[in-house]
Amino acid sequence: MSSIFIVLFGLVGFTFGWFVYSKFIAEKIYRLDPNYETPAHKFNDGVDYVPTNKFVLWGSHFTAVAGAAPIAGPALAVYWGWAPAVLWVTFGSIFFAGVHDFGALWASSRHDGKSIGALSESVIGKRTRALFMVVIFLLLMLVNAVFSTIIATDMVIFPTSVFPAWAAIPVAICVGVLIRRKVNLLAVSVIGVVILYFTIWVGSVMPLYLPGTDDPDFLLGPNGNWIIILFMYAGIASMLPVWLLLQPRDYINGAQLVIGLIVMYSAVLIAMPTVSAPAFNPNLAEGTPPLFPILFVTIACGALSGFHGIVSSGTSSKQLSNEKDARFVGYLGALGEGSLAMITIVAVTGSLYAANAADWSAIYTSFSGGPGQKGFIEGGAVLISTGWGIPEAFSQTMLATMVVLFAGTTMDAGLRLQRYIVQEWGAIYNIPPLKNNIISTLIGVGFCLLLAFGVTAGNYPGDGGNLIWPVFGATNQILASLTLLIVSIYLMKLGRPAIYTLTPMVFIIFMAFWASVWYLIDYFQTERWLLVALNLAVMTVSVMVMLEAMSVISKLRGGGEVGEKEEADAATTGE
Repeated sequence: MSSIFIVLFGLVGFTFGWFVYSKFIAEKIYRLDPNYETPAHKFNDGVDYVPTNKFVLWGSHFTAVAGAAPIAGPALAVYWGWAPAVLWVTFGSIFFAGVHDFGALWASSRHDGKSIGALSESVIGKRTRALFMVVIFLLLMLVNAVFSTIIATDMVIFPTSVFPAWAAIPVAICVGVLIRRKVNLLAVSVIGVVILYFTIWVGSVMPLYLPGTDDPDFLLGPNGNWIIILFMYAGIASMLPVWLLLQPRDYINGAQLVIGLIVMYSAVLIAMPTVSAPAFNPNLAEGTPPLFPILFVTIACGALSGFHGIVSSGTSSKQLSNEKDARFVGYLGALGEGSLAMITIVAVTGSLYAANAADWSAIYTSFSGGPGQKGFIEGGAVLISTGWGIPEAFSQTMLATMVVLFAGTTMDAGLRLQRYIVQEWGAIYNIPPLKNNIISTLIGVGFCLLLAFGVTAGNYPGDGGNLIWPVFGATNQILASLTLLIVSIYLMKLGRPAIYTLTPMVFIIFMAFWASVWYLIDYFQTERWLLVALNLAVMTVSVMVMLEAMSVISKLRGGGEVGEKEEADAATTGE
């Protein structure tokens, strides 16, 4: 079968999602109001609350949520076969991720740009907020630890990505300053992207290595050293105003991703590769996790991700200039990530990567023995080179840089959000030191480093990314279900239909808890006690949040009254 059928199936589904389903959700369920004063205007402070052009915000939001997860997850999940991965990415993006990301952004905007944790207090109650914030902090810790190991691994395997990845920082700062000074956005975008691609060419002919890379015993080894450097950068970046680095870097990276996706999708049309991988793999290695429920936590980003709700409510809602833009930023951002996951599936299952089924099976020897994002980089580079005649070395550098930059921007946003949570704790419990930017950032970095180096496969410092990934996936989906629950209760308080958010919530909470139990048993048997503790903490706190939410739903069904905030919102939308 030709890979083009996978591409067409996904793109037709995403087209339906954008033009039909998201429009229905925007008009009939969330009922967006262009006259509503968004938090970006109401609290404009030039640092976190900044009214932003919807295209710039989409780029910032998209790359903050895209990270490396929609690449690593699908590249791992195709071991079960390409069909389950394609179906979950397509329908998950349309009916789960789009509604989730869009809903979190809209609901946060309607509550003064509160994070989803703080929003849970307004919708459910104070105890829920405290519990919710614990889950969010743990997820952010997992995200940052996993992504730091992914970036470090890619920089060691693909040293050609080092120069363009770091050169993107001064480019982004210049773009941010120019946008701030109202310079023509199109001109700034074109120049910024051209410079970024020039640095990719330089990187492809000038690989860079850390001193001591040839000596695995030098300090923490190449991977460990990169992890330390990455957290030093991310910590500093997370304290800068969003318009100076985070926003323009994400925007330029978003433009690069759009170009990369166009190049890769068009290369499929030109090269017409066949699919080498089986639709359903009949020869699974012993010890392979079950397809149900593990598929739904292996592919999180690219189908549904709780981390997106944190970004939507934590940073993007504070930059939303007009409520109407929430559909463009939130729903279209989710479809963009689904598109990245879909082309990843094509890259690692096509005949240009593995000529036939036997070659593919030799590459994918087991569930955890697959190539991961390395397969996307190598397979995607061959696809681009075959389709467009672009040198494979340049294509490989371009894709490796893409992975590194996305994961890096996610770390920027993740640490910024961790700082917000620590500072919120400082305000709630009246602990002045926790309100300090530097101290709160150091606390976040410290916990991330503890996890990044505390979980190891025993090969070298910082090699525990694959072991952390399942906990990240399960926690991510549990948080996504809780976010959908918060949005559902808010809709119920407004007297609107909640079935479009409650249905995906019920499905994913069932799958996520099932997967968590499966992995909990596995970690207990292999004596990975830190992961056991994290898994148990997330499950326990999540159950407590669910019980609190069920209590509120019960009261609403029993004729509970709509709160003052909900009445005010209803008035603004003419209900």
